[in-house]
Amino acid sequence: MSITCPARPARGRLLWLLTVAVALASFALLACRPLHAQEREADAATQSPYFVVQSDTPGTDRLPLKRTEVDVRIAGVIADVRVTQTYRNEGERTLEARYVFPGSTRAAVGGMNVRIADRLITAQIREKQQARLEYQEAKQAGQTAALLEAERPNVFQMNVANIRPGDEVRVELRYSELLVPQSGRYQFVYPTVVGPRYVGAGGGGGAWSAQPTLPAGTASGTVFSLQVQLDAPLPLADIRSPSHALAIRAGRDARQAMLTLRDDGRPPANRDFVLDYGLAGERIQSGLMLYPGSGPDAENFFLAMVEPPRAVAAERIVPRDYLFVVDISGSMHGFPLDTACDMLTRLIRDLRPSDTFNVMLFAGSNRMLSPQSVPATRPNIERALKTLNNLEGGGSTELIPALRRAYAQPKPEGVSRSIVVVTDGYVTVEREAFALVREHLDQANLFAFGIGSSVNRHLIEGLARAGRGEPFVITDAVQAPEQAARFRRMVESPVLTGLKARFEGLEVYDVQPARLPDVLGERPVVLFGKWRGAPQGRLVMEGRSAEGPWRQVLPVTPDSLAPQAGALRALWARDRIAALDDQEGLEGGGDQREAITALGLKYSLLTTYTSFIAVDKLVRAAADAGTTVDHPQPLPEGVSELALGVPVPATPEPETLGAVAVALGMLAMLRRRLRRHDPRRLTA
Repeated sequence: MSITCPARPARGRLLWLLTVAVALASFALLACRPLHAQEREADAATQSPYFVVQSDTPGTDRLPLKRTEVDVRIAGVIADVRVTQTYRNEGERTLEARYVFPGSTRAAVGGMNVRIADRLITAQIREKQQARLEYQEAKQAGQTAALLEAERPNVFQMNVANIRPGDEVRVELRYSELLVPQSGRYQFVYPTVVGPRYVGAGGGGGAWSAQPTLPAGTASGTVFSLQVQLDAPLPLADIRSPSHALAIRAGRDARQAMLTLRDDGRPPANRDFVLDYGLAGERIQSGLMLYPGSGPDAENFFLAMVEPPRAVAAERIVPRDYLFVVDISGSMHGFPLDTACDMLTRLIRDLRPSDTFNVMLFAGSNRMLSPQSVPATRPNIERALKTLNNLEGGGSTELIPALRRAYAQPKPEGVSRSIVVVTDGYVTVEREAFALVREHLDQANLFAFGIGSSVNRHLIEGLARAGRGEPFVITDAVQAPEQAARFRRMVESPVLTGLKARFEGLEVYDVQPARLPDVLGERPVVLFGKWRGAPQGRLVMEGRSAEGPWRQVLPVTPDSLAPQAGALRALWARDRIAALDDQEGLEGGGDQREAITALGLKYSLLTTYTSFIAVDKLVRAAADAGTTVDHPQPLPEGVSELALGVPVPATPEPETLGAVAVALGMLAMLRRRLRRHDPRRLTA
């Protein structure tokens, strides 16, 4: 005989309806965070990179930039670069072309010319707003005009107005940069593509950051060519490029070489071009170079490059705490994150038992592997490596909250802390990040690893400079072991501390930098400045190394005069502008705007507040005629398409986790209650 309890279908249906309602509400919270968060993401989407969609507008040429030619001449430690962009309108309507392109973080951009048919127009340097006004007036009047602006120290935007059907406009810009060797080797980098930038809740990207981008694997329609002429003071050794295939032709002797790109089947303009070379005997060109100006108001400039001693590990190294801040956003998906994990594996495995460490993972939000730093024991290291090996990239890049949390971490007494940031740098909050790092210099120094084929070197170098550390850029997986080893050599003991420089017998002024930092590796000390009077005397450098006091003297001799080194004028001004820009970022506001603008105008340099403008006096198009075309960027090699579009956080936000927990808890509770009242469970 069996006894069956009466069924209660109505109550069961009610409970299940309640369960579904709770689940739907919870997952709605997961997908649709608070309104202000949605508004921030919608605003960010309008400033974010997007996939280019070819227009069907008949008669409009959507790819007006046809060719980019780069001519590099390296003489000693100075590289002079000429970039020629050829725009041609193959459509049937008058065009305005807009093109965002990268530059070297150390470039002193000092000139621009525009060629239209047989006419040459020399650009003039202007205050930024004045240049924009002149450009708009020329555009509306039907004149062909070109405007070059610096959106970031390493991101430029070119606007060319009123390109008529059939027109070919050639824009030529020139810049110089100083090549500072590392570990006895020289490196020249020419960035070819601006990686997609994430614009966070605070905005700050500007129109340039909303650049159209080609899908992964799609080559740009622009022809790209590059050639380098090398002229060194000593015989060249081991010329190579980790990024591109090279064709190398020897010069008149072993000190000269001509390099061009060789076709290897890959698009040449979707990653940084990197040239690496050494000099015979692993020597660097250290010494003093004096450029004598000419004219009644001429200024004389000098450059001093002093080779430090070799790194010698100190017998006693204080315990160190390492906080690794790792970007796992969408743009890091794939090769960058895989390489980052390989590099971090090497760094963490090499920690000493007396060291402590922690790992922060950040994207849309951030999380720590441990509540506080843990000893570098084998179980702790293995646990960290297991987490790193299971990572996948996705979501946005909220760098500022991650840095704030890193500096808020408690630090043990008597321990020196190093923060290691690992990212591709695809953000637009560089200035805010630099200011945040400087505000916490008393807590930690900071090292920055940029990983990817076209990283944001402005962010990577700026973070390290602000944190008195060192930047590292890894463009392929092969470089990870080498850079990890270089980092270990640096942090174990500074090469030189308490460094001071003084000139005896030579009157100098406006010396950059005003205060010399500690030297952390096999990288020379570099000084810029001006001098007066007779070229005589000596430069005395003094400091302390791991082995004791260190001193080096450079005499000023007739051989120090370099009349051909006119680039020192622009390089000094560029270094001074960079220092003022750093100061402005620390102080906030625009207190250095006037000084930066004055330097840009005086030395004809492109800056945050000055631009180049070239206007053809000939009216060649109807007023207000034309279509604006944004030239698309290729997606940098190795960067995932997850870097584009509206970001979705890769690490769940707290309210998301709460919603999931509530939903799962309710489901479990109601399931148990229904099972308890299931009529099929009571039998006799």
